Amino acid sequence: MRNITTFGTLAAAAFLAAPLTAQDASGAPPAVSGPEVSGVAAAPMSARDLVTLPRLGAPAVNAAGTLAIYGVTTTNPDSLARITAYYLLDLTKPDAAPVALDFGMAASSPTFGPDGLLYVLSDAPPWDGADEISRVWRMALGTDGSVERKQVVAGFADVGVAGFKLAPTGKRIALWGEMPAGCADTGCADVAPRHLPGPGTGRLYDGADGFVRHWDQWETPGSHNRIVVYPLAGWDTQQAWEGPQDGVPVAGRDLATALVADTPTMPFGGGEELAFSPDGARLYFTARKADGAEPGSTNLDIYVSDLSGAAPSLLTASNAATDTTPIVSPDGRYLAWLAMARPTYEADKLAVQLLDLKTGKQRNLTKDTDLSFGSIAWSADGKSLLATAQKVLDTPAFRIDPKTGAVTELNLMAGNEAHIANLTPLPGGRALFTRDSLGNPAELFMSDGMGQARPLTDIATTRMGGLASIVTRRFSFAGANGDTVWGQITRLADQQGPIPAILYIHGGPQGSYNDSWSNRWNPRVVASQGYAVISVDFHGSTGYGQAFTDAIQNDWGGKPLEDLQKGLNAALTLDSQIDGERACAMGASYGGFMVNWIAGQWPDRFDCIVQHDGIFDTRSFYYATEELWFPRWDFGGSYEQARDIYERWNPANHVGKWKTPMLVVTGEQDFRVPYTQGLQSFTALQERGIPAQLLVFPDENHWVLGAKNSLQWHNTVFAWLDRWLKPAAEADK
Repeated sequence: MRNITTFGTLAAAAFLAAPLTAQDASGAPPAVSGPEVSGVAAAPMSARDLVTLPRLGAPAVNAAGTLAIYGVTTTNPDSLARITAYYLLDLTKPDAAPVALDFGMAASSPTFGPDGLLYVLSDAPPWDGADEISRVWRMALGTDGSVERKQVVAGFADVGVAGFKLAPTGKRIALWGEMPAGCADTGCADVAPRHLPGPGTGRLYDGADGFVRHWDQWETPGSHNRIVVYPLAGWDTQQAWEGPQDGVPVAGRDLATALVADTPTMPFGGGEELAFSPDGARLYFTARKADGAEPGSTNLDIYVSDLSGAAPSLLTASNAATDTTPIVSPDGRYLAWLAMARPTYEADKLAVQLLDLKTGKQRNLTKDTDLSFGSIAWSADGKSLLATAQKVLDTPAFRIDPKTGAVTELNLMAGNEAHIANLTPLPGGRALFTRDSLGNPAELFMSDGMGQARPLTDIATTRMGGLASIVTRRFSFAGANGDTVWGQITRLADQQGPIPAILYIHGGPQGSYNDSWSNRWNPRVVASQGYAVISVDFHGSTGYGQAFTDAIQNDWGGKPLEDLQKGLNAALTLDSQIDGERACAMGASYGGFMVNWIAGQWPDRFDCIVQHDGIFDTRSFYYATEELWFPRWDFGGSYEQARDIYERWNPANHVGKWKTPMLVVTGEQDFRVPYTQGLQSFTALQERGIPAQLLVFPDENHWVLGAKNSLQWHNTVFAWLDRWLKPAAEADK
């Protein structure tokens, strides 16, 4: 049965029945004991466990598909400092042990070149007196993981390299980094930022500049992520790299006609947004024009540069919505990418587009499939595309026929697929991928012939098996409009009731609390404190078809609230051990909006609320956020154009009914939902004399990422939940 899954001791036993080729790489001490819970003998997972668990990075594979490199990030249990170590794994031997790599310097982003050598980023100075900025190094590895020889091969003169991609021929390399126009090779440090005119410290922005601030940083007008392609010579131990030469900016050399854009796109774009042709003669890449209209645009486009220095050609001019992640077939005949159809909407269906580069004919391969694909890759033989997409509570893998568009779901895992990511096709019909779930963080798996996969690593699974087991139960019910809505209950498997309830509300709002691991809002660690975590994929959630996702537009507090109310009741009916009379609601981003909305619309239901980066006032939010396409789509226009919708779903209009104790969390570097929204919530609570706490992180954005900050976040949240839900604390209320 795929709807109930136990994670912990039982899951680890099943995992260990298969041979493992990597051991726990953390070297950390045994897990810290969590709280004592009735009926539970093993140590429940603690916040420190979550923060210090080793974390697997995305793998890199050589062209032959015989070797893989992966990173493991570990956290010192005392200092909470993090480091990443890298391991080499022989994929041809099922019982191979990983080999620890020693680069002889701090390095990141390891990538195999077509020459079989390893390329990495490092800020180690290549000569005495050189600046410590990130450059690309090349090295040969011994079988014991040692570096036999290395040399720096590419970089910018005075700007660090943010990322790189090698041409399949090995004769060119694309570098990118943030820099002003016209100074790809040298002189960037001498360009005076035009928004700092002096003599004071004031930043002066023009309305035509577009973004003033984005995600978590103030912008530098005129400075963008830029790609420069350089020739890459073969190994020559007699010749040392002396600096960049003959670089080709793919945006174009002539500043009068050059493309002005971030590429890869900011703030989250990376190497998946560019691809060389097999012969290395062209580079396809994603970009969004940087101008005054950019804050209201989702019009990412696919461009191609012939690497002559001319301005690139726009391939997706007919689509004003998102086009992204270009990939070229192994024979160079076809270009595939993911595209949305509706401008200014970030959660539209991502369909697979296919362009015949010989005939110019373009097709929407998946127009008849109600799935939104999150990643695509060509199979090694070029006969099919492999992709991933959310489907109900899982993210499985699919095979797509480029001739017919037929989509076939692959069964790569026994039981629930959970969350498959980093899907890498290999020669011989094999595939390498990571898989994580609500119960376990990511591990590396290999599928032979696209059948059920075998595990290759044990980064954290054995350690998780030593902690108290959890059980996650999927359930469905009739929600708003009678539509089928799905949810999950996560709790300790052996806990004896009554168990206080936590209603977990996801962000997005077009998102999902699907069966996947999170290092931030993690149901397992919350359940391990003795709570039953109930999540509901309300109208607006992803993985249930595009119409269900679209249903939240102009209806933020309508159908979603009804689904949450009905979902909570359905969960309480399903599990009689859950104590619905002791319950708190938690949410971040849109979930933070929703708990603010619940405070005024469902004020008598919960004992407490945890509100993280939530919208308090839709009007002030609209005029303070940075990506304006987001509220314009979800509320039907600007505030002036759709005032009635904004005010209809405005939590600030209902503070007179607030009575529930609330913990408010915010980050001062959050420019998506600025921290002033949290201050407004806290002020409303103070004015009404409602018990409240305010946790402000001066160095965090919309998320809490730092190890120490994460531990503080969890400790504060757990103390708040315990204060209002644990029987021993009743007298202290």
